[in-house]
Amino acid sequence: MSDYFITNKFEMGISYIFTKIFFAKARLVRRPVYIRGKKGIVYQKGLTTGHGCRFDASNTKETLFIGKDARFGDYVHINANEKVVIGDNILTASKVFISDTSHGCYKGEIQADPRINPSMREDWCVPVRIGDNVWIGENVVILPGSEIGSGCIIGANSLLNGGKYPDNCMIVGTPGKIIKRYNCESNKWEKY
Repeated sequence: MSDYFITNKFEMGISYIFTKIFFAKARLVRRPVYIRGKKGIVYQKGLTTGHGCRFDASNTKETLFIGKDARFGDYVHINANEKVVIGDNILTASKVFISDTSHGCYKGEIQADPRINPSMREDWCVPVRIGDNVWIGENVVILPGSEIGSGCIIGANSLLNGGKYPDNCMIVGTPGKIIKRYNCESNKWEKY
């Protein structure tokens, strides 16, 4: 903490006390933090959040699972109506959005009617799974049905709109595409 101004140290101290009172297993939950549906959130030891994080979960069942030593940057928003599973040692930059829910379905047999107010359309939920040791860059959006393997890197400003990504991939773009995979034999990232 030696690189912080005195006001930052004071704020960090308040956040630390807040964390130990309300989130005993967490490392540090910076304020403000917005939590809706606390009963639906399960987190492991070592959780760290930046400022302005928002976690929305069901209040009737467990829908958001966060692994140990998860570190979220500022203004990360996670929406879990059905199930979002996040593995151990995840690291996110700021302004990341992860959701298993969309206001309406727009493919398949039964689709949402655009003449209905979007907030009144039936929620369409598909689980999101993120493996261990995943690094998620700034402004990334991860939408319903996305399955991200362990060891993946998701480049800044990428959009993952469903789909499965195997372990140890580098994913970039809109929509997210694999550009490299880690070769465990050569210990190098190789073009995909």
